[in-house]
Amino acid sequence: MDVFAFQGSFSMWKDVAGIAGNIFAFGLFISPMPTFRRILRNKSTEQFSGLPYIYSLLNCLICLWYGSPFISQRNLMLVTVNSVGATFQLCYIILFIMHTDKKNKMRMLVLLLVVFAVVGLIVAGSLQIPDKLARWYFVGFLSCASLVSMFASPLFVINLVIRTKSVEFMPFYLSLSTFLLSGSFLLYGLFNSDAFVYTPNGIGTILGIVQLSLYCYYHRSSIEEETKEPLIVSYV
Repeated sequence: MDVFAFQGSFSMWKDVAGIAGNIFAFGLFISPMPTFRRILRNKSTEQFSGLPYIYSLLNCLICLWYGSPFISQRNLMLVTVNSVGATFQLCYIILFIMHTDKKNKMRMLVLLLVVFAVVGLIVAGSLQIPDKLARWYFVGFLSCASLVSMFASPLFVINLVIRTKSVEFMPFYLSLSTFLLSGSFLLYGLFNSDAFVYTPNGIGTILGIVQLSLYCYYHRSSIEEETKEPLIVSYV
């Protein structure tokens, strides 16, 4: 009886962590909206790149397939968060294509087709693997690699912050949302004993802590520098 109660407690906390992760992910998914309001207002994508949305769509679709009952068990929260994420990214890509120039339009359309082709090959290929454990490993490693590369992308921003000693290129709420999202799914993966979930999200959590620490350090430094300036500047 105690064993069942213990397992039930783990299942409950897993669901709590998964729901929290879905909530934090929603904040992350809507973060590009100010960019797209500007694009819609100006009817131009200007110098913005559509590649992050292409890659995010690919990542969401791979992780969605991993969370499906065909590959892994008891991963409903992965299915919901990545379904919503894929929908948002697809909407962003469509809006981007509608408002970009002809050259970028064709490039984005080709990349979108490549994403669907790659995901289609992964789905078809994994279904050809008769052994469920081997299928789980195959898609799990792909999902893990995709998540790790996504969480590793802020390393370029971290390097830029250290080099410039400015947090201008690292929005606080985006860093916070990433940290909360990866932290929630780290716990979700641990409670579900799923290494393909907790390993990449553990890396994401560590990188999130680094980003938030850098933000606090350099933001505080910039405030201190401003307060050291005289209130009245004389040019005489």
